[in-house]
Parts: sequence; structure tokens; C-alpha cells
Amino acid sequence: MEHPLYMIGVDIGTTSTKAVLFEQNGRIVASSNEEYPLYTPTTSVAEQDPEEIFAAVIHAVKQIMEMSQVPPGQIMFISFSSAMHSVIPMDRGGNPLMRCLTWADNRSQPWSEKLKNELGGHDIYLRTGTPVHPMSPLTKLMWIRHELPEIFQAADKFISIKEYVFKKLFKQYIVDYSIASATGLLDLRKLDWDPEALALAGITPDSLSELVPTTHTVQGLSETYAQEMGISASTPFVIGASDGVLSNLGVDAIDPGVVAVTIGTSGAIRTVVDQPVFDPKGRIFCYALTDKHWVIGGAVNNGGVIFRWVRDQFAASEIETANRLGISPYDVLTKIAERVNPGSDGLLFHPFLSGERAPLWNSNARGSFFGLTLNHQKEHMIRAVLEGVIYNLYTVLLAMEEQIGQPRKIQATGGFARSPLWRQMMADIFDQKVIIPESIESSCLGAVILGLYALGKIDSFDVVKEMIGGTHEHTPRQDHAAIYKELLPIYIRISRKLEEDYEAIARFQRKIKPGLSEK
Repeated sequence: MEHPLYMIGVDIGTTSTKAVLFEQNGRIVASSNEEYPLYTPTTSVAEQDPEEIFAAVIHAVKQIMEMSQVPPGQIMFISFSSAMHSVIPMDRGGNPLMRCLTWADNRSQPWSEKLKNELGGHDIYLRTGTPVHPMSPLTKLMWIRHELPEIFQAADKFISIKEYVFKKLFKQYIVDYSIASATGLLDLRKLDWDPEALALAGITPDSLSELVPTTHTVQGLSETYAQEMGISASTPFVIGASDGVLSNLGVDAIDPGVVAVTIGTSGAIRTVVDQPVFDPKGRIFCYALTDKHWVIGGAVNNGGVIFRWVRDQFAASEIETANRLGISPYDVLTKIAERVNPGSDGLLFHPFLSGERAPLWNSNARGSFFGLTLNHQKEHMIRAVLEGVIYNLYTVLLAMEEQIGQPRKIQATGGFARSPLWRQMMADIFDQKVIIPESIESSCLGAVILGLYALGKIDSFDVVKEMIGGTHEHTPRQDHAAIYKELLPIYIRISRKLEEDYEAIARFQRKIKPGLSEK
């Protein structure tokens, strides 16, 4: 009798690494989530310790192997998903010269502006598909080159966090086309490094890892790491792709006209096309999944992190109530928000608490309530915050529709999907039916489906339809949709009109020293 085989998907995220053990039919056997700090000593800094993340990868895999008690020989492969836009300068001995700069690190903002306004950044975008923004590794490298010259000169390689993990595991510098396509350094049509972008960064191809397909597989793990993880040293490791494109695959949003929306800590809205597509206005990204699958869309900084901010800053009594009842504080907050009419009785919230990527691509953008009156209460503000996150994603969809037309189906996933109110809100604001797969582990599921493809176990991605499990469906309520249609143009106009004021207030805020108060 043949023993069943299993697959492991690993997703290296901004605040944690997940490892999920799947049966071949997509059923989850075990999962582990290893958290680590995001170091943010100022509003512009957002760093990670590469060694803490590497340790989390090792421990997450170890945890699921111990929980499942699956014999190591029955693991078919491990396939990887990872957050995009990270940069780690490495010395010649293979050691980090500084912490990993994450997508959320904004210190390259002045160089982003210079690239956009003086150095032909839009032309580079039209080749590389990465919008000009401080998240981009291109602008991070320009910042390191000019502001940290000692580190820049000492660096032998500049790599991402997934490259760091593979370097530690296999002593190789390799980068998949998906992560590379999010650097602002890769010519998407040629699938090779862009000479002009490299010149602006002050590097050569030798400063970067070897480019490989997302299906590239590596074997030969050391016995030490194999024992630490509880797996066989001969287990194939599939390099995989970025979390965004794999999330599309993991929610079955790979057919033409199907759009995936994700709201986790941040958020994104994406669709798959069969060749690179660029926006003349530079509002959307284009990243690789395979040579036949390209993902276009936009990522937003401000997703579930905004709801967490509401919980932490305004919900002390609700947290106490939740603890007493033994439920999540978020459930209490959404119950409160349900009391309020759609549109929050004319209260709008712009969720730009950490600047914004799509569609503004403005790291100076700041959050605000608009329309506040004496009649508004805390519950209005809670609902307005939830609506504001969806409004912002909808404005990204509007930019995408100029390229792909109106989507025929919307698949949604992420932590927000635990809230029926938030799910219905998306259907009402988008004025389209929203489908939510039962499993929210979309990036890990996408990684293992790509792994099956890489090992020749499947010849297309259609198998995902059988693996995503049950779904929730939300149909828009037309009375609610009509209210949102009236408010959305106001929401959009405000953010456009405040562009100069965003810059002025951000400049003022950068002058403030933390911890000082008037005596």
C-alpha cells in the first residue's frame, strides 16, 4: 500500500512566517505561524532582522512536522511565497551589513521623488512594471548608495529576504523572476536586468542574484538544517514566487476577468494577464508568476492594520467586554459598526496612516476623517474606517478597469474575510458579487500548487478549483450600493485635492523629535 504524500507551503510575511502542511487534495493538515518584530523606531523606518526571519522559517516547518507526525519521507516538496520589495546588503562573507529594509521603509522617499521628477522614472516603470515609490528596491538602492556609502561600498550582493533564506539553506544566490519583477530593476519583456535602472542604483548584474524561473527546484539540504526542520535532506525546495501573485493562484483568480482582493495587514487587488501590461499613468504594478502568467494590480499600505489601530487607540472598553465574553475584540467592534447606516451618515475616512501605495503612490499621504459633525459617534468612526479601506481598494480597481474592463468575478481573501460585515461592505461598495474561499491561506496554497506544477505533477493550474474548499458569497444590496456610489466621488476628489497639503504636513511631522513634549 502506497503512503500518502504531503506538500508544505511557506509564506515569509512582514510580521510573521507561516508554514502549512497540505494533503494533495488541498486539505490543511497542520499550520504554524511564527511572529517576529518589525522594527519601526521612526515613521520612516521599517526593518526586519534577517536571522529572526530565517529562524522563524526553520521553526515553522519544524512545528508542522511535529504537530502532524508525518514521516519526513512523505513530504513531496516545500514551496515558498514571500513578501516583495525587501533589500539586504550582504558582505563578501555572506553576512548582512544591516537589517532588511521592508516594503514599508520610506527613507528613500526623497530619491523616489528625484527618480520620478528628474531621472526618467516613468520610462523605467514602463519597462519594469514597478511603480516609482519608496517601497521599490531601486529607490532603496539609490538611498543606500548616496546616504550610506560605507555600507554600499562594502556590499557584495543586494538581495531580498527569500534570497537570504535560500543562501543560508543552499549556499546559492538565486532570485525567482517574480521577486525580481518587483524590484524596479528587471526588464519584464526581456526577463533580464535593466541596464538603465542598474546604472541609477550604481550596481552591475554581479551585485544581484542569478535569475531563475519560479518553478526552479533546489535539493541537497544540509543534514543540520534537515534535522532542525524534521524533514529529509533530499526534500526538493521550490523557490516559488511573491505572496501577491501566489495569493491570486490560491484563490483561483487566474482566469481572464477574475480579480483577487486581499486584505491582511496591508491589502491588494490583482488580476492575471497573459503578457506584461503597463499603465500609462503609472498607477498599477505588473509582476511575474510564470512566463505565461503576469499579475497586474495595486497594493495598499493600509488594510487590517487600520482596524488594529482602531482597536488599540479607541477600544479599551470594547476589549474589556470581549475578554469578559471570551470573544475577539474585532467581533465586538464590527457589531458596533453594524448599528450604523451604510456611508456612516456622511462620514468619510481616508486610511492613509502609513502613506499610501496604489493608487496615489504617495508616501506623504496622511489619514483623515471628513464630514465629522456633532451627530457622529464612535460607532460611526469605526464603520467609516472599515468603509475607507474598501473605498481605497475600489479606487485601485477603477485604474485596473482602464486596462482590463469590468471584472466578471471577484475573489476575496485575507484576515478581513473573518468579518461578515466587512465582506458584505466590499460587495456593496464594489457593487458586484464577492466570493470568499473558505481557506484564508491563499499564498501558501498558491505556493504548493506552483510546486506541483514545478515537479510535473500537474500540467495546468486548473486543479486549484478542486482545492480551495467551500466559499462564502455576498451579493450587493442595491440600496447600500446606491449610497456608496454617491459618496465615492467625494472620497476620490478629497485625496486628489489634498496632495500639496499631504506634503506640507508630512514635512512638518518629519521635523518632530519623538518623545518630546512642551514643558
